[in-house]
Amino acid sequence: MSSLDNRNVQTIGFILIPGFALMSYASATEPLRAANLLAGREIYRLQVFSPDGAPSMSSSGVAVAAEPLPARGSGLGTAFVCAGGSPRDWRYPNVLACLRQLSREGVRIGGISGGPYLMAAAGLLDGRDFTIHWEHAAALLEAFPDLTPRQARFMIDGNRITCGGGIAPLDMMHVLIAERMGPDFARRVSDWYLHTEVNEPAAPQRASLAERYGVHHPGLLSVLERMEETIEMPLERAAMARIAGVTTRHLDRLFSMHLGTTFLDQYRKIRLQHAHRLLKQSPLSVSEIAVATGFSSLSHFSRMFRAVYGIAPREARLM
Repeated sequence: MSSLDNRNVQTIGFILIPGFALMSYASATEPLRAANLLAGREIYRLQVFSPDGAPSMSSSGVAVAAEPLPARGSGLGTAFVCAGGSPRDWRYPNVLACLRQLSREGVRIGGISGGPYLMAAAGLLDGRDFTIHWEHAAALLEAFPDLTPRQARFMIDGNRITCGGGIAPLDMMHVLIAERMGPDFARRVSDWYLHTEVNEPAAPQRASLAERYGVHHPGLLSVLERMEETIEMPLERAAMARIAGVTTRHLDRLFSMHLGTTFLDQYRKIRLQHAHRLLKQSPLSVSEIAVATGFSSLSHFSRMFRAVYGIAPREARLM
Protein backbone atom coordinates (compact mmCIF):
# COMPACT_ATOMS: atom_id res chain seq x y z
CA MET A 1 0.00 0.00 0.00
CA SER A 2 1.36 3.45 -0.86
CA SER A 3 2.44 5.58 2.06
CA LEU A 4 0.21 8.29 0.58
CA ASP A 5 -2.74 6.22 1.84
CA ASN A 6 -1.66 6.93 5.39
CA ARG A 7 -4.14 9.56 6.57
CA ASN A 8 -2.42 10.31 9.87
CA VAL A 9 -1.21 13.84 10.47
CA GLN A 10 2.28 14.16 11.92
CA THR A 11 2.80 17.11 14.26
CA ILE A 12 6.27 18.67 14.20
CA GLY A 13 7.29 21.31 16.72
CA PHE A 14 9.92 24.02 16.38
CA ILE A 15 11.37 25.60 19.51
CA LEU A 16 12.81 28.94 18.40
CA ILE A 17 15.56 30.39 20.55
CA PRO A 18 15.75 34.21 20.15
CA GLY A 19 18.42 35.01 17.60
CA PHE A 20 17.68 31.92 15.49
CA ALA A 21 18.52 32.12 11.78
CA LEU A 22 15.41 32.71 9.70
CA MET A 23 16.92 30.90 6.69
CA SER A 24 17.49 27.73 8.72
CA TYR A 25 13.94 27.84 10.07
CA ALA A 26 12.41 28.46 6.64
CA SER A 27 14.50 25.71 5.04
CA ALA A 28 13.06 23.27 7.58
CA THR A 29 9.42 24.38 7.56
CA GLU A 30 8.76 25.30 3.93
CA PRO A 31 9.18 21.72 2.63
CA LEU A 32 6.51 20.62 5.11
CA ARG A 33 4.14 23.30 3.85
CA ALA A 34 4.82 22.26 0.26
CA ALA A 35 4.22 18.62 1.19
CA ASN A 36 0.74 19.52 2.44
CA LEU A 37 -0.02 21.44 -0.78
CA LEU A 38 1.19 18.65 -3.03
CA ALA A 39 -0.68 16.01 -1.06
CA GLY A 40 -3.86 18.07 -1.21
CA ARG A 41 -4.40 17.59 2.49
CA GLU A 42 -2.69 18.15 5.80
CA ILE A 43 -0.05 15.50 6.37
CA TYR A 44 2.21 17.69 8.53
CA ARG A 45 1.05 20.05 11.24
CA LEU A 46 3.50 22.64 12.52
CA GLN A 47 3.62 24.12 16.01
CA VAL A 48 6.02 26.87 16.99
CA PHE A 49 7.23 27.41 20.54
CA SER A 50 9.54 29.83 22.33
CA PRO A 51 11.11 29.78 25.81
CA ASP A 52 8.57 32.26 27.19
CA GLY A 53 5.67 31.80 24.77
CA ALA A 54 6.20 35.24 23.26
CA PRO A 55 7.04 35.83 19.58
CA SER A 56 10.65 34.81 18.95
CA MET A 57 12.89 37.32 17.20
CA SER A 58 15.17 35.99 14.48
CA SER A 59 18.70 37.26 13.89
CA SER A 60 17.35 39.31 10.97
CA GLY A 61 14.76 41.05 13.16
CA VAL A 62 11.73 39.10 11.98
CA ALA A 63 9.45 37.99 14.83
CA VAL A 64 7.74 34.61 14.55
CA ALA A 65 4.59 34.02 16.57
CA ALA A 66 5.02 31.26 19.14
CA GLU A 67 3.29 29.56 22.04
CA PRO A 68 4.60 28.34 25.42
CA LEU A 69 6.83 25.28 25.47
CA PRO A 70 4.94 22.02 24.94
CA ALA A 71 3.52 20.38 28.04
CA ARG A 72 3.41 16.67 28.80
CA GLY A 73 1.44 14.64 26.28
CA SER A 74 1.78 17.30 23.58
CA GLY A 75 1.30 14.78 20.79
CA LEU A 76 4.42 15.90 18.94
CA GLY A 77 6.07 13.36 16.68
CA THR A 78 9.27 15.38 16.30
CA ALA A 79 10.56 18.51 18.02
CA PHE A 80 13.36 20.65 16.59
CA VAL A 81 15.21 23.29 18.59
CA CYS A 82 16.57 26.09 16.39
CA ALA A 83 19.27 28.39 17.74
CA GLY A 84 21.69 30.94 16.35
CA GLY A 85 24.10 33.52 17.69
CA SER A 86 26.23 32.73 20.72
CA PRO A 87 25.93 29.54 22.80
CA ARG A 88 27.02 31.41 25.93
CA ASP A 89 23.77 33.37 25.70
CA TRP A 90 21.57 30.28 25.54
CA ARG A 91 20.64 30.05 29.22
CA TYR A 92 17.27 28.37 28.97
CA PRO A 93 16.94 25.67 31.67
CA ASN A 94 13.23 25.38 30.85
CA VAL A 95 14.10 24.46 27.26
CA LEU A 96 16.56 21.80 28.42
CA ALA A 97 13.95 20.37 30.80
CA CYS A 98 11.37 20.40 28.00
CA LEU A 99 13.70 18.54 25.61
CA ARG A 100 14.39 15.88 28.24
CA GLN A 101 10.68 15.46 28.94
CA LEU A 102 9.83 15.17 25.27
CA SER A 103 12.58 12.59 24.84
CA ARG A 104 11.20 10.53 27.73
CA GLU A 105 7.82 10.57 26.00
CA GLY A 106 9.36 9.10 22.85
CA VAL A 107 9.35 12.29 20.79
CA ARG A 108 12.06 12.41 18.15
CA ILE A 109 14.39 15.31 19.07
CA GLY A 110 16.19 17.42 16.51
CA GLY A 111 18.51 20.40 16.50
CA ILE A 112 19.15 22.91 13.71
CA SER A 113 22.17 25.22 13.39
CA GLY A 114 23.12 25.81 17.05
CA GLY A 115 20.24 23.64 18.30
CA PRO A 116 22.46 20.55 18.78
CA TYR A 117 24.39 22.52 21.44
CA LEU A 118 21.21 22.68 23.52
CA MET A 119 20.58 19.00 22.87
CA ALA A 120 24.08 18.31 24.21
CA ALA A 121 23.42 20.51 27.25
CA ALA A 122 20.27 18.47 27.89
CA GLY A 123 22.31 15.26 27.78
CA LEU A 124 20.59 13.99 24.64
CA LEU A 125 23.62 13.45 22.41
CA ASP A 126 25.74 11.09 24.51
CA GLY A 127 26.88 8.21 22.34
CA ARG A 128 25.18 9.66 19.25
CA ASP A 129 26.42 10.60 15.81
CA PHE A 130 25.57 14.27 15.36
CA THR A 131 26.55 17.50 13.69
CA ILE A 132 26.27 21.23 14.38
CA HIS A 133 26.91 24.37 12.35
CA TRP A 134 30.68 24.66 11.98
CA GLU A 135 30.60 28.12 13.62
CA HIS A 136 29.35 26.57 16.87
CA ALA A 137 31.56 23.47 16.81
CA ALA A 138 34.43 25.07 18.74
CA ALA A 139 32.19 26.17 21.61
CA LEU A 140 30.56 22.73 21.78
CA LEU A 141 33.91 20.93 21.89
CA GLU A 142 35.09 23.13 24.74
CA ALA A 143 31.84 22.82 26.72
CA PHE A 144 31.36 19.08 26.12
CA PRO A 145 34.82 17.54 25.56
CA ASP A 146 33.41 14.00 25.49
CA LEU A 147 31.29 14.82 22.43
CA THR A 148 32.63 15.08 18.89
CA PRO A 149 30.39 16.55 16.17
CA ARG A 150 30.74 15.32 12.62
CA GLN A 151 31.51 17.71 9.80
CA ALA A 152 28.29 16.87 7.98
CA ARG A 153 25.25 18.72 6.68
CA PHE A 154 22.88 16.66 8.81
CA MET A 155 22.86 13.42 10.77
CA ILE A 156 20.02 11.05 11.66
CA ASP A 157 20.83 8.67 14.50
CA GLY A 158 17.63 6.89 15.50
CA ASN A 159 15.46 9.34 17.40
CA ARG A 160 18.06 12.12 17.21
CA ILE A 161 18.31 14.44 14.21
CA THR A 162 20.90 17.19 13.93
CA CYS A 163 21.51 19.67 11.13
CA GLY A 164 24.10 22.34 10.41
CA GLY A 165 21.49 24.91 9.40
CA GLY A 166 21.55 27.33 6.49
CA ILE A 167 20.01 25.53 3.52
CA ALA A 168 21.04 22.09 4.79
CA PRO A 169 17.52 21.54 6.28
CA LEU A 170 16.26 21.30 2.69
CA ASP A 171 18.37 18.15 2.31
CA MET A 172 17.36 16.87 5.74
CA MET A 173 13.65 17.37 5.10
CA HIS A 174 13.90 15.61 1.75
CA VAL A 175 15.14 12.52 3.62
CA LEU A 176 12.53 12.80 6.38
CA ILE A 177 9.69 13.27 3.91
CA ALA A 178 10.95 10.33 1.84
CA GLU A 179 11.13 8.26 5.02
CA ARG A 180 7.41 8.80 5.59
CA MET A 181 5.90 9.46 2.15
CA GLY A 182 8.29 7.73 -0.23
CA PRO A 183 11.14 8.99 -2.47
CA ASP A 184 8.93 10.01 -5.41
CA PHE A 185 6.82 12.32 -3.26
CA ALA A 186 9.95 13.75 -1.59
CA ARG A 187 11.40 14.51 -5.02
CA ARG A 188 8.26 16.42 -5.96
CA VAL A 189 8.65 18.52 -2.81
CA SER A 190 12.32 19.25 -3.55
CA ASP A 191 11.47 20.14 -7.14
CA TRP A 192 8.91 22.63 -5.82
CA TYR A 193 11.86 24.66 -4.47
CA LEU A 194 14.11 24.07 -7.51
CA HIS A 195 16.19 21.92 -5.17
CA THR A 196 17.33 19.53 -7.85
CA GLU A 197 20.61 18.44 -6.22
CA VAL A 198 19.89 16.87 -2.84
CA ASN A 199 23.08 16.47 -0.83
CA GLU A 200 23.96 13.37 1.15
CA PRO A 201 24.00 13.70 4.97
CA ALA A 202 27.79 13.48 5.14
CA ALA A 203 28.35 16.19 2.50
CA PRO A 204 30.61 18.92 3.90
CA GLN A 205 29.22 22.10 5.42
CA ARG A 206 32.08 24.27 4.22
CA ALA A 207 33.98 24.66 0.99
CA SER A 208 37.06 22.50 0.61
CA LEU A 209 40.44 23.68 1.88
CA ALA A 210 41.50 24.31 -1.71
CA GLU A 211 38.50 26.58 -2.28
CA ARG A 212 38.80 28.38 1.06
CA TYR A 213 42.52 29.11 0.71
CA GLY A 214 42.67 29.31 -3.08
CA VAL A 215 45.57 26.84 -3.33
CA HIS A 216 45.93 23.41 -4.90
CA HIS A 217 49.40 22.28 -3.87
CA PRO A 218 48.78 18.92 -2.11
CA GLY A 219 51.62 19.30 0.39
CA LEU A 220 50.55 22.80 1.40
CA LEU A 221 46.93 21.67 1.74
CA SER A 222 48.05 18.85 4.05
CA VAL A 223 49.82 21.37 6.26
CA LEU A 224 46.85 23.75 6.34
CA GLU A 225 44.57 20.87 7.29
CA ARG A 226 46.91 19.87 10.12
CA MET A 227 47.09 23.49 11.27
CA GLU A 228 43.31 23.53 11.70
CA GLU A 229 43.48 20.24 13.61
CA THR A 230 46.28 21.22 16.03
CA ILE A 231 45.16 24.59 17.31
CA GLU A 232 45.63 23.75 21.00
CA MET A 233 49.04 22.11 20.53
CA PRO A 234 50.73 23.68 17.49
CA LEU A 235 53.31 21.57 15.68
CA GLU A 236 56.84 22.72 14.86
CA ARG A 237 57.73 23.76 11.34
CA ALA A 238 59.97 20.71 10.91
CA ALA A 239 57.07 18.35 11.73
CA MET A 240 54.82 20.17 9.27
CA ALA A 241 57.49 20.01 6.58
CA ARG A 242 57.64 16.23 6.99
CA ILE A 243 53.85 16.09 6.56
CA ALA A 244 54.20 18.06 3.31
CA GLY A 245 57.15 15.93 2.19
CA VAL A 246 59.41 18.97 1.73
CA THR A 247 62.24 20.74 3.53
CA THR A 248 61.49 23.52 6.00
CA ARG A 249 62.98 26.05 3.59
CA HIS A 250 60.75 24.84 0.77
CA LEU A 251 57.73 24.91 3.10
CA ASP A 252 58.43 28.58 3.75
CA ARG A 253 58.57 29.19 0.00
CA LEU A 254 55.22 27.46 -0.48
CA PHE A 255 53.53 29.76 2.05
CA SER A 256 55.11 32.83 0.48
CA MET A 257 54.35 31.79 -3.10
CA HIS A 258 50.77 30.53 -2.65
CA LEU A 259 49.44 32.53 0.30
CA GLY A 260 51.68 35.60 0.45
CA THR A 261 52.44 35.01 4.11
CA THR A 262 54.74 33.04 6.38
CA PHE A 263 54.24 29.68 8.03
CA LEU A 264 54.10 31.24 11.50
CA ASP A 265 51.77 34.06 10.53
CA GLN A 266 49.30 31.70 8.87
CA TYR A 267 49.33 29.31 11.82
CA ARG A 268 48.81 32.21 14.23
CA LYS A 269 45.96 33.59 12.10
CA ILE A 270 44.12 30.24 12.18
CA ARG A 271 44.53 30.01 15.96
CA LEU A 272 43.40 33.60 16.53
CA GLN A 273 40.32 33.11 14.34
CA HIS A 274 39.46 30.11 16.50
CA ALA A 275 40.03 32.20 19.63
CA HIS A 276 37.74 34.91 18.26
CA ARG A 277 34.94 32.37 17.80
CA LEU A 278 35.44 31.07 21.34
CA LEU A 279 35.32 34.59 22.77
CA LYS A 280 32.00 35.20 21.04
CA GLN A 281 30.39 31.85 21.74
CA SER A 282 31.89 30.03 24.71
CA PRO A 283 31.78 30.78 28.44
CA LEU A 284 35.51 30.05 28.76
CA SER A 285 37.62 32.74 30.43
CA VAL A 286 40.14 34.65 28.33
CA SER A 287 42.95 32.72 30.06
CA GLU A 288 41.30 29.40 29.20
CA ILE A 289 40.88 30.48 25.58
CA ALA A 290 44.57 31.40 25.44
CA VAL A 291 45.44 27.86 26.51
CA ALA A 292 42.86 26.31 24.16
CA THR A 293 44.47 28.08 21.21
CA GLY A 294 48.05 27.16 22.02
CA PHE A 295 49.43 30.38 23.46
CA SER A 296 52.05 30.09 26.18
CA SER A 297 50.73 32.99 28.25
CA LEU A 298 47.75 35.30 28.53
CA SER A 299 49.93 38.33 27.79
CA HIS A 300 51.27 36.77 24.59
CA PHE A 301 47.75 35.84 23.49
CA SER A 302 46.42 39.33 24.24
CA ARG A 303 49.29 40.98 22.37
CA MET A 304 48.84 38.82 19.27
CA PHE A 305 45.06 39.21 19.34
CA ARG A 306 45.30 42.99 19.53
CA ALA A 307 47.81 43.04 16.66
CA VAL A 308 45.31 41.29 14.38
CA TYR A 309 41.94 42.62 15.57
CA GLY A 310 42.96 46.00 16.97
CA ILE A 311 41.22 45.37 20.31
CA ALA A 312 41.86 43.33 23.45
CA PRO A 313 40.25 39.88 23.75
CA ARG A 314 37.94 41.09 26.54
CA GLU A 315 36.72 43.92 24.32
CA ALA A 316 35.96 41.46 21.50
CA ARG A 317 33.80 39.46 23.89
CA LEU A 318 31.63 42.50 24.56
CA MET A 319 31.08 43.45 20.92
